[in-house]
Amino acid sequence: MRSTICFLSLLFFLSSMPPGKTADWPHWRGPGRNDVSPEPSGWDGRSWLKSPLWNVNVGEGSSSAVVIGDHVYLTGWSKNRDTIFCLDSDTGKQVWQQSYESPRYGRFAIGDQKLYSGACSTPDYDSETGLLFTLGVDGNLNAWDTGKKGQLSWSLNIYDRYKAERRPEVAERKKTQRDYGYMSSPLVFGMQLIVEVGGKTGNVVSFDKHTGRELWRSENRDEAGHTGGPVPIRVQGVSCVAVLTLRNLVVTRIDGNNAGKTVAVYPWTTDYGNNIATAAVFEDSVIITSAYNHFAMCRMNVSLQGATKVWKNELASGVCSPVIHEGRVYWAWRGVHCVDFETGTELWSGGKVGSQGSCILTSDDRLIVYANKGSLTLVETAKRSPQEYTQLAAETVFKETDAWPHVVLSNGRLICRDRNGNVRCLTVSSEFGSK
Repeated sequence: MRSTICFLSLLFFLSSMPPGKTADWPHWRGPGRNDVSPEPSGWDGRSWLKSPLWNVNVGEGSSSAVVIGDHVYLTGWSKNRDTIFCLDSDTGKQVWQQSYESPRYGRFAIGDQKLYSGACSTPDYDSETGLLFTLGVDGNLNAWDTGKKGQLSWSLNIYDRYKAERRPEVAERKKTQRDYGYMSSPLVFGMQLIVEVGGKTGNVVSFDKHTGRELWRSENRDEAGHTGGPVPIRVQGVSCVAVLTLRNLVVTRIDGNNAGKTVAVYPWTTDYGNNIATAAVFEDSVIITSAYNHFAMCRMNVSLQGATKVWKNELASGVCSPVIHEGRVYWAWRGVHCVDFETGTELWSGGKVGSQGSCILTSDDRLIVYANKGSLTLVETAKRSPQEYTQLAAETVFKETDAWPHVVLSNGRLICRDRNGNVRCLTVSSEFGSK
């Protein structure tokens, strides 16, 4: 019951927030966990961004920022330690920090170590307790009390407890084995903290968010994927999570006595273990995508009896999680793309985007795209540009390393980060983007 009330309260908050209001960014992919922001882009018809507010370096990693009120929370790796930073959102000055010993890569890491390193999981914030939950590449799951300068509330190591092994070779062709350690964000849902552990006794595990005590394990026992994390979904009124594991899309119940039971499984194994783009959820539909052997995007409708394929096209996102909005699907990977949600037909594409990319859909129906080694662009959605790609503005933020971390929009500020841990905070040029 508490979980249901929490979920419905979040939906009410997002749907009732007037355009132009500012909002915190407490989770992976924002307040609705879908990269749809209740804030405007700031475009006033002539200009977009002001000068940067501040610049800092927080250490290596690809995790995104979390913003709560006047504080920005970031994680980074340096000198064999993961550090959690609490920064003042106006100045970037440190309010507090906490750290713990951690390797640069997970204990079974294999492949692509020139492309990533350090802390890669985005923290999750719980407004009820004030706890900030982090997951390190080597399996350290920690709960930090933000009301007590980040004092450690509880901690455990997933590798040690659940005995996950190195992710196996899953491709039909060989030499594509990859293991990046733990990448996915924890998910706070009511009294639960839900984590994809990929253990032999369950892919997903639920913990009591107050204590770290285990509540249940999922029936599904797939190895953990490399996506951004579990995504809440309501299936015929039942609370579930959708997870793209190393082998499948799996939808699991998280309610009461049925928690952990599998609702649906849809095979989706990708060469190099690169099921990276997080599953995108809208009502009872899930969109998954990956490149390599698939180079495809697929939409499923999910019921308590399983998953039914609606469409599958020959388009793909290798990294960027799809954004679903008003009958359209958007993403930024090898260009910015717009697809019809009902049919999977591409409506337009364009822009100079490579393999690195993320995007946010704003309340004034525009896309903020962060890509390549640190380029920002502002793009019209299909509302004003239904048939072609239309770019309004562009700015270079960084030039050194991959812009893997997803961009964040919160309280009128854009927070951009590169893989080396350089962070820049910029403000939008006007409170409302209405033209």
